[in-house]
Amino acid sequence: MNDCAANLPVRVPGPDAAVIPIFWRIVMIFKKEKEVIKLIIEHLEKVEECIVTGEKALTCYISGEKKEAKLLSRQVDSLESQADSITETIRDRLYSGAYLPLLREDIYRLVECMDKVANAMEACCDFFLNQRPSIPEEFKTSLIEIIRKSTGTVIPLREAVLCFLEGKCPEETTRVHTKDVGLEESEVDKCEWDLTKLIFTSSMEHSFKIHLKQCLNTIVEISDRAEDAADHLDLVTLKAMF
Repeated sequence: MNDCAANLPVRVPGPDAAVIPIFWRIVMIFKKEKEVIKLIIEHLEKVEECIVTGEKALTCYISGEKKEAKLLSRQVDSLESQADSITETIRDRLYSGAYLPLLREDIYRLVECMDKVANAMEACCDFFLNQRPSIPEEFKTSLIEIIRKSTGTVIPLREAVLCFLEGKCPEETTRVHTKDVGLEESEVDKCEWDLTKLIFTSSMEHSFKIHLKQCLNTIVEISDRAEDAADHLDLVTLKAMF
């Protein structure tokens, strides 16, 4: 060893040497997390728009405005496709490292659950506009009311998701909103039971009764999927608590 080399100071790694890369990894995780939160809110808005448009389409159909219902139904298809596209983008961001590993799967499943609410609305509109069921006058008001109640479950679901994502309210407030989804879904179930009884005790031919019950099934599927999303959000909230 020459004299110059011998006189060079020896650099001993300090105790924080390994901490610096970990720190920047955490910074990147939270930066990507903000991007995902923005995308999930965008997805939520698209799902809500899909539900609102679908409610209008179904109401128009039952009211006899089939041409307008068809136009609105096409908008529902487009909105659902846009929601699917955002879901794929969210998945890509999660693959790139957004959120801590413990939460990534649950966050993606939450988005999937919300996406299924839009899927249910699309399927409901497709059923009505493709199969063109005949709706007896005596059942129109009840069907429109169930549509309103079933699609209405997206309102407390939206509030619950925003509470969780934005962190502007305590966890308990998020749980209040998810419970509201369940309560409203139970009300839809009660209305479904009452209308089902009226359908099958009516004087219609049995084949018409079955078709009308299928219509009812597609309507209440929307609130069922909203409740599933709320239930999963409860799980995610629990895991995210410190």
